[in-house]
Amino acid sequence: MSSSEKQLVIGRRNALRMLGLGSAAMLSSGFGDVLAADPSVKNAPAKPTNFSGRSPVSFTTGTDRMHMMFEVIKPFDKELKAGLKKKQLVIKPNMVVTNRDLCATHKDALRALLEYVKPFYKGQIIIAESSSSVNSSDGFKNYGYTDLEKDYNIRFVDLNAENKGKPYFIIDRNLHLDKIEIADIFANPDYYIISLSRLKTHNTVVMTGGIKNITMAAPLNPGTVVNGGRPISYKRNMHAGGSRWLHYNMFLMAQGVRPDFTIIDGVEGMEGNGPISGTPVDHRVALAGFDAVAIDSMCARLMGIPLENVGYINYCAAAGIGNMDRDKIEIIGDKDPDKSIINYKMGSNIASQLEWKDPLNLPQPQRPPQQAPAQPDNRNRQQ
Repeated sequence: MSSSEKQLVIGRRNALRMLGLGSAAMLSSGFGDVLAADPSVKNAPAKPTNFSGRSPVSFTTGTDRMHMMFEVIKPFDKELKAGLKKKQLVIKPNMVVTNRDLCATHKDALRALLEYVKPFYKGQIIIAESSSSVNSSDGFKNYGYTDLEKDYNIRFVDLNAENKGKPYFIIDRNLHLDKIEIADIFANPDYYIISLSRLKTHNTVVMTGGIKNITMAAPLNPGTVVNGGRPISYKRNMHAGGSRWLHYNMFLMAQGVRPDFTIIDGVEGMEGNGPISGTPVDHRVALAGFDAVAIDSMCARLMGIPLENVGYINYCAAAGIGNMDRDKIEIIGDKDPDKSIINYKMGSNIASQLEWKDPLNLPQPQRPPQQAPAQPDNRNRQQ
């Protein structure tokens, strides 16, 4: 068994042990079926989860963002064209807030993707986002995305403006089922979702890649107030249990909500207190592929982050949603990712972020005191 295979086996075991929930079945498909989409919903998410073979990931280096995006997309040209037939293309950039350039997908990366699909995709393209701010439309303008309207047939959708979505189940801080609502775009199989984000550290789940860009965009954030309470934000529900349960809730979400194709722009990354307040990293890399778990695994590797520190990657790999094992990831291109590893500075609260790895330390159930066995009554027994 190779070292990477051992790592994967250990990762699977740790993923089960670290949950501390008393049953390995919680990472089985049966538990996921219970917590995923409501089966009564017509367009319930149903992503395939069979990545038993090798996962191709294209990789390149450089400084020309437009050229690099073309280079990592091109190996999957045939599959993309086939996948987009009779589908509505949705591009999901990453925009945590609406006024911090380094936290958002670069406009030129978005332009490159639009330019690539323009010759063969003739329908209108949706660019959808749900920032942590209620109004994502400000970000479309501030980051220059709306400048692209003159060159491409695009429509911007602020997912936060949706007031009604599809039901989905996660867990709250008490490990009770929590029914939230996710945007229809991520629940409808007629939509083809491309995730386009950059390499970033994160202040709750260690890092941001393709999985987080989609799983945390899906929960609605309408901001409506009911009966004088707090504004509704199902993203907040995802965070309700802190770092430990955000990793797990992202895994639950990923069972039904994942990108169909993932592109990472790592020309300039973010380290430190990401995903908003970090500092730039001149990394000069880009990667793409269909297996979002494999992509995020390679992101962690490129950022110098031990895979065992990223819970949602371990959970997804353990459940068969994708490959995190380096020996099962086939790199396409003439560049070696191991020569482009930069050890990103982690967030200042990294110690608390890694508490998901520790046992829950739940109180042990009290056993009733043992009673002495009853003595047989032989008074009326026939001799």
